[in-house]
Amino acid sequence: MAKTLMITVIFSAFLLTQPTAGIAQTPAIPAVPKAPTLRIGPGDLLEVAMFDNPELSGRFRVNENGEITFPLLGPVHVEGDTAEEAATFIEKRYVEADILKPTNSHATVYISEYATQGITINGEVKTPGLYPALGIRMINDVITSAGGVLPTASSKLIITHVSAPDSPVTIEYNPEALSPVVPRVQIFPGDTIMVPRAGIVYILGNVQRPGGFTLDGRHSLTIEESMALAGGGGHGAAMNRVHLMRNVENNRKEDILISINQIYKGKAPDMALKDGDILYIPTSNVKLATQQAITSALGIGTQITIYKTAY
Repeated sequence: MAKTLMITVIFSAFLLTQPTAGIAQTPAIPAVPKAPTLRIGPGDLLEVAMFDNPELSGRFRVNENGEITFPLLGPVHVEGDTAEEAATFIEKRYVEADILKPTNSHATVYISEYATQGITINGEVKTPGLYPALGIRMINDVITSAGGVLPTASSKLIITHVSAPDSPVTIEYNPEALSPVVPRVQIFPGDTIMVPRAGIVYILGNVQRPGGFTLDGRHSLTIEESMALAGGGGHGAAMNRVHLMRNVENNRKEDILISINQIYKGKAPDMALKDGDILYIPTSNVKLATQQAITSALGIGTQITIYKTAY
């Protein structure tokens, strides 16, 4: 008996000294996004159906005071209510006014148009505007609804939640990167998404891949890096007399002559390019004026391909 008791005590002590790995390593269950409760606001269009009373049913636009005017009843304030709350209140008002009996006062309210509960998306997207906020809307869904981001878009988006208008949030969004960045951020009715324009530098002239290359705040682009993105100089490129056209004060352009060969050899500093810079690589046997050549290469601003730089 004593031996059995001792074995039991030892076994119990062994169990107590083992790490509670099963409990400690249980992953937290991520919160499941919930569809927000949409409330009626001025400008919304309501469809109201009164059971067995078609003459009291119809489509009603909420006015600037948050009211709709019902037949025989007059103005009813519905701003801030959900569709279900508005239906209950309408039923109550008809009964209190002795227009309907409780047994036949059932109302159904459907919000067919939201004027104030949409999601606004502006900036570098194909179709900016106001989009519906019905159901669960994530950042990628809304941007896809707007046709996606343009090549000129920055990878840093600014979200202003209606619940915190003075505290905009900046997030990374870059679905075209080598490692796509598509955060799961829920967007709510009344929120605004701003897609800023990324800086662009233009590499034109005698290069393998001329065009515009985007800059983001987290990425600086030097002349050597930009030449790599453009595939390097083409046959006969005059790499010792490259022109950097840069905007300066009073809408003037400064023409800076650069030797890229000297940069490659480490004998000249590698300059960082700025938004709007134009790096023009001429051909050795072309003697056009620099401005004329750049204007021709730009194609009056209509033929330039914009490339998203990969990070």
